[in-house]
Amino acid sequence: MAGVLTASESSRIAPFTGLNPRQFSKLINALRREGADPVRKGRPWSLPLEDRVLLVATYWRTNLTLRQLPLLFGASKSAVERIVDHLGPSLALKPHKRFRRDAVLIVDGTLVPTRDHSIAAQSKSYRYSANHQVVIDADARLVVAVGRPVRGNRNDCKA
Repeated sequence: MAGVLTASESSRIAPFTGLNPRQFSKLINALRREGADPVRKGRPWSLPLEDRVLLVATYWRTNLTLRQLPLLFGASKSAVERIVDHLGPSLALKPHKRFRRDAVLIVDGTLVPTRDHSIAAQSKSYRYSANHQVVIDADARLVVAVGRPVRGNRNDCKA
């Protein structure tokens, strides 16, 4: 079964990855250098590396579920789950060890609704939620760190 989305059509890359085809090929080359596509024993991947990277980027950029993606890429649901689990950490940003002296970091707390009452408590909104502290780099606008969840009725200062 042929998939609808493939990285061989360069017009499909930009809307689903946010990268132009040249940046996408640089990403693929960097992943190959890091060893993201090793020759290994067993059954080979059903999709080439380019299509797998496009699949993970599509999963992260859109709200498509793991049940909808196999229809677009012509792979099974379990293969799509394995691809996301395998390539996701390779595509994630590496955390900074140190920041510049003049770097501005923003710390803020947010309430995340949850049904797990063991880590949540009723908050101001009368919903069970957990309080997460998030650190963001102001220049890059990227999340730097996320703290451990605390009960939702705790103030940000205590969390």
